[in-house]
Amino acid sequence: MQILRTPDERFADLPDFPYAPHYTEVTDAGSGVKLRIAAIDEGPRDAAPVLLLHGEPTWSFLYRKVIARLVAKGHRVVAPDLVGFGRSDKPTEREDYTYERHVAWMTDWLVANDLSNITLFCQDWGGLIGLRLVSAMPERFARVVAANTFLPAGQGATLAFEAWLSFSQSVPVFPTPMIVNGGTVRDLSEAERNAYEAPYPDESYKAGARQFPALVPVKPEMASVAENTEAWKVLERFEKPFLTAFSDQDPITRGADERLQARIPGCRGQAHTTIKDGGHFLQEDQPDAIADVIDGFIAATRG
Repeated sequence: MQILRTPDERFADLPDFPYAPHYTEVTDAGSGVKLRIAAIDEGPRDAAPVLLLHGEPTWSFLYRKVIARLVAKGHRVVAPDLVGFGRSDKPTEREDYTYERHVAWMTDWLVANDLSNITLFCQDWGGLIGLRLVSAMPERFARVVAANTFLPAGQGATLAFEAWLSFSQSVPVFPTPMIVNGGTVRDLSEAERNAYEAPYPDESYKAGARQFPALVPVKPEMASVAENTEAWKVLERFEKPFLTAFSDQDPITRGADERLQARIPGCRGQAHTTIKDGGHFLQEDQPDAIADVIDGFIAATRG
């Protein structure tokens, strides 16, 4: 496994993003290669962590305004960059990236940082990985907020996802800023768009971003269907507070909130909400609303 590491100067002077990275090394079990995972860690160190997991093709920059608002409310906020994204290391080959490797890398990262009493907020692939972490280590999580995400196990996909998959695998140059801007209600500024391209000096850095859509296990014969099916057995017994906060303008995950509510016991009796005027990347459209939902949920369910 060969690794690329984005030069630090690519991340200079990003808008509303004064956060220093904290690095953790994990070892890939298959190759023995050490991977450096970056994370933002802001707020009081003795506070229970709010873990923010991003998806495809974004990075922790997506959460910059959510982080600021939650820290101002007294929370510790931890926002890692998945392997292949942001300031984390980037294996060069698409076959280096599998769903199970992503889960293993983030499991090792979570254990190495010894996070517990976690409030998880997960969106897009942040949920596909984050809900696997919850199912593997439920004792580390106090509550979950799921937004525009699901844990697929071979039951098919929306037409919007099928269109996205086709586009992502065929477009000659992977247009990260255009993709993110296309998943928001508002138009991103030029500086914000540039920030989403910052992790990728050229196309060789985008193997992970390119591969992610093809890893979503939407067909019964795909890899990780069995593992996600087993994870669902745990989630169907998960009684800790679980809230859905999907946006109102995301065709890719529309309706998945109701499926989560129907299957996870911790959803019962919670004040599930719809974030108004939000696209797939609702963190860009409604960061204050998201932070307030997280803060309110913690207050309402704190033991």
